Amino acid sequence: MSNNSMKNLFTSLRKKQTGIAIIAVILFISVISAVLFVGTKNTVALTVNGKQQEIRTHADTVGDLLIEQNVQVSDADLVLPSVNTSIKNGISVEWEQAKKITITVDGKQQTIHTTADQVSEVLKEANIKVSEHDKLSPELNAKVGSDSNIAIEKAFQVTLIDGVKEKKIWSTSTTVADFLKQQEIKVKKLDRVEQKMEDVLIPNDVIQVVRVEKVTDVVEAKKNFAVETRKDKGLLKGNEKVVQEGKKGLTKSTYEITTENGKAVSRVLKSEKVVSAPTKKVIAVGTKVVTASVSRGTTSSNKATTAKTTTAKATTAKATTTKTTTASASPSPSEGKEFYVSATAYTAFCNGCSGITATGINLRANPGLKVIAVDPSVIPLGSKVWVEGYGYAIAGDTGGAIKGMKIDLFMPNKDQAFGFGRKQVKIKILN
Repeated sequence: MSNNSMKNLFTSLRKKQTGIAIIAVILFISVISAVLFVGTKNTVALTVNGKQQEIRTHADTVGDLLIEQNVQVSDADLVLPSVNTSIKNGISVEWEQAKKITITVDGKQQTIHTTADQVSEVLKEANIKVSEHDKLSPELNAKVGSDSNIAIEKAFQVTLIDGVKEKKIWSTSTTVADFLKQQEIKVKKLDRVEQKMEDVLIPNDVIQVVRVEKVTDVVEAKKNFAVETRKDKGLLKGNEKVVQEGKKGLTKSTYEITTENGKAVSRVLKSEKVVSAPTKKVIAVGTKVVTASVSRGTTSSNKATTAKTTTAKATTAKATTTKTTTASASPSPSEGKEFYVSATAYTAFCNGCSGITATGINLRANPGLKVIAVDPSVIPLGSKVWVEGYGYAIAGDTGGAIKGMKIDLFMPNKDQAFGFGRKQVKIKILN
């Protein structure tokens, strides 16, 4: 081998050795740098939405660390410590993403982003106050998650009048029916609610429940007996004799009384039963007239006879005069068709009454009039009458329950009408 060849070979080997050495140095420096780079990283305890992990980082601040970890931070998110805090070895960093919460108050919605965990904390953050009477869903101590909904119905005061009891109540009800159900107010078949059940409630509304009851009242009343007079030829004219004593009868009347909140508003006769019929009183009235017989004897006899006749006539005249005087002293008129009827009373202010009679008389405008309701087939409308215990009146009205031997007396007010009850009275038709 020539010297040039040897020289070239040696030169080539030296170049290779030099290249290898350079590569080795570069590798060494890289390894040292990598070791130094890793060794200079800070250890950080990072908690993301409750999940904790330990990482090593060269980030300078908490914000840089979160960007490095691909965490997008919004203003409502929770970052502890703040994003501007410097990273130190062993530091703990917490990030919690804000939840989207929808709050509805009486139908009006608002949305907030928060990291609060409980309903109470969310409402405090939203500056919404609730009272113990408000309706809240879910409850104050309930947990909330992302996209949770909180519904609030604000309570308002309503006045409830149940019968005669009145009280103020806080309510979140929407309608009258819902309110009564919420308050557990049971409305019976006869009861009445003054407001419509579908009416929408507003603050300070008044809900009134009228308690209606129907009760039965049985009234026993004595029925007067009729008086029959019979002519008796055996009695002197002007004399009377009781042939048969009268005896009052007994009737049992059943009334249906309707009360509203404990006060009677109507009284309807449902049935009437005769327990015992009255026994009429029979009076014999004398028709016998005493006359003297004329003798054809002496004048003295004629004088005696004349004296006897005069005495008899005087006696008859006296009896007649006494009878007439007694009749004129009685409150009952001497003339007119007389009989007994069953009498009740009414007013112009009863339920369903207009105050105008069948003959056009305005009783409300004339409360002092004496008017009776009659069955026109028994007592013609427009007749002048006299009623025992009532006085002179006019038959100026009719009634659905006034049939046959019944009359209804007009009274100025309900107390007098109820106090009258039902009675058997004498009546006379004067024309």
